[in-house]
Amino acid sequence: MRIITGKYKGRHFDVPRSFKARPTTDFAKENIFNVMNGYVDFEGATALDLFAGTGSISLELLSRGCHTVVSVEADRDHARFIGQCMQKIGAEGHLLIKGDVFRFLKSCHQQFDFIFADPPYALEQLPTLPDLIFQHDLLKPEGVFVFEHGKTHDFSQHAHFVEHRSYGSVNFSIFKA
Repeated sequence: MRIITGKYKGRHFDVPRSFKARPTTDFAKENIFNVMNGYVDFEGATALDLFAGTGSISLELLSRGCHTVVSVEADRDHARFIGQCMQKIGAEGHLLIKGDVFRFLKSCHQQFDFIFADPPYALEQLPTLPDLIFQHDLLKPEGVFVFEHGKTHDFSQHAHFVEHRSYGSVNFSIFKA
């Protein structure tokens, strides 16, 4: 896993083989961030990384200048790995929440400029995520929510849907507040 651009560009982290999480591919990550540059100024932004997995997206967000990044990850080993990666780069402005994403969303009272979610594609509650984000008013005005999901889901009819991008087997739905 590597950081694509920003102040930590080129840094590599070896993800343990035992991990169930599949980090977003470099190809998909680079392309979706290129698209996001047209939507979000990451410099000084606040960001939320749901189902943080390996921390790849959180690291990329900090590298691109986000002031604050909150990572939510339920798996104890994955959370520990994310913490170790953050320590290695001396990251400031990072908060790691070890817990259930759905509980977090229902109790969170903070708004974010950017939210990224990469749940397991087979997660039963996956289709409810966009509604939860908007019902709990988690995006700042003009904030952007990027949702990574499998090809079987279509969110184009959602009131806040903006566009869909596909890179190989990786699909992203983009929503705006």
